[in-house]
Amino acid sequence: MFEFLKRGKGAPEAKASAAGRCLAWPGAGRPAWSARDTGSLTRAGFLGNPVGFRAVRLISEAAAALPLMLQDRGRRYDEHPALALLARPNSGQGRAEMIEALVGQILLTGNGYVEAVGAEGLPYELHVLRSERMALVPGADGWPTAYEYAAGGAKHRFTVTDGLTPICHIKSFHPQDDHYGLSALTAAASAIDVHNAASAWSKALLDNAARPSGAIVYRGADGQAGLTPDQYDRLVEEMESQHQGARNAGRPMLLEGGLDWKPMGFSPSDMEFQKTKEAAAREIALAFGVPPMILGIPGDATYANYQEANRAFYRLTVLPLMTRVAAALAEWLSDFAGERFELRVDLDQVPALAAERDGQWRRVSEALFLTDAEKRALLGLPAREVGSDG
Repeated sequence: MFEFLKRGKGAPEAKASAAGRCLAWPGAGRPAWSARDTGSLTRAGFLGNPVGFRAVRLISEAAAALPLMLQDRGRRYDEHPALALLARPNSGQGRAEMIEALVGQILLTGNGYVEAVGAEGLPYELHVLRSERMALVPGADGWPTAYEYAAGGAKHRFTVTDGLTPICHIKSFHPQDDHYGLSALTAAASAIDVHNAASAWSKALLDNAARPSGAIVYRGADGQAGLTPDQYDRLVEEMESQHQGARNAGRPMLLEGGLDWKPMGFSPSDMEFQKTKEAAAREIALAFGVPPMILGIPGDATYANYQEANRAFYRLTVLPLMTRVAAALAEWLSDFAGERFELRVDLDQVPALAAERDGQWRRVSEALFLTDAEKRALLGLPAREVGSDG
């Protein structure tokens, strides 16, 4: 009755599986996303992606070109030490270059840092620091007590004293972080991966003569059980040299000795990679706030024409971002100067808003029930004229 316990002593029972000769190829598995650290996102979404690159350049260059005006409660200034500082922040940059670098850092990392160089009063120079090298040091109450900048294997500490900080930290909104901002690249990371993967797939198709993958099947001619090592090596060498690459596109394949070609996979039209790329490109543009029409992405009919798209681009993306940057710089520099002033974008000098501003000026000027002071307030003007000393 215990004979089944003795099976291990004899020869093992040979069994054949009905599925033993079948090889299962896995289908679509889990997606492989790129790393989400700042360096990887910048390389994948800005250095290696034309949509992200152009979106960042469009916003930063548009913001840098906006004219800024300085005013306080009473007047607007044609000349002011803070205006002179912003016009030439350091020996290597002008205002446009500094603003472009600052806005670019905010878009790519969610954080922008400006260093003040000087002992007393307004700084002598302003420098935009690389965000990935900066670390905020919080105090016991959670507010920053210092900033540490790491470069060249060394760290420099900027200490916050008496509420006056040598670092102006401008960050975008992050719902889950108290000290650092959320970048547009992070929100667009999945779409960037899809767009880059579609580009890589298209390049691979071109390198392989735009053909779907396939298999060479050996039918065992002349009673052979399989290819010899020499035959296999010669076949691989011939495939790589004669049938791969764009220059070999369309070249016929000569198969002999029981070899047969079986196409596998899908063609580019079946996979619709072009539509996939366009959809991913629209998502990237959406994350940055750039109308796809401005980037030349087809399939977008949100705006009737380019002029409307350009006006929306300024109103919804460039102006809100630059307004926040200008306000942060004004508050920071006011602490150094010991006087309160505002930095604002001169909307009347923005070509994209010319028609809109003309209409607003006309409506305000024709409102007879408003006083001159109320009209000036509605138009964002100070109580006195530009450059007035009275």
